[in-house]
Amino acid sequence: MKVELVASTPDLKGRPQVVLPEFAFIGRSNCGKSSLINHVLGRTGMARTSGKPGKTRLLHYYLVEDRFYLVDLPGYGYAKVSKEQRAGWRRLFQAYLATADRPMAVLQLLDARHKPSVLDREVCGWIRESGHPQALAVTKIDKVGTTRREVRYREIVAGLEVAPHTPFFPTSAVLGAGRREILAWIDALIEANSAG
Repeated sequence: MKVELVASTPDLKGRPQVVLPEFAFIGRSNCGKSSLINHVLGRTGMARTSGKPGKTRLLHYYLVEDRFYLVDLPGYGYAKVSKEQRAGWRRLFQAYLATADRPMAVLQLLDARHKPSVLDREVCGWIRESGHPQALAVTKIDKVGTTRREVRYREIVAGLEVAPHTPFFPTSAVLGAGRREILAWIDALIEANSAG
């Protein structure tokens, strides 16, 4: 898979000029977003993983196969940042979701070990209200016992109150789970967009 980091920008002004479908990955800080992005892209060090939550503070645009952008959005909900930074991230998320000049879809990431937080639900509501295609990816399923996973999945879906047909992807870079399904979802949306 051909992948290239083509832009890292603190705001929408720095987006790539070439308009292609965008697939944004958004999730709480420390939910395993960088690991999942590397897993989906088939790379080990493309998105930087860190033991310190809140590391991603820019919009990172990865051009994939010259067909679409995978967009890594800053993690939300990390406590050790100023109120001004949190407010800035909120404005950035909402401005990104309000964008109407290019096709996009949003994949919200949730850590399998935790129930959705108030902020997870709020972000989910923003995505739903934006009208963009939405999907959920549950990360780190290898850290939850096999018998507990289905219960946890139901709790996450119920907690977010998403529509019944919302695509749902259990993922784990360790187990190699979810990559094929996420790429199939991306392909289907690209095809639907080009057909439309």
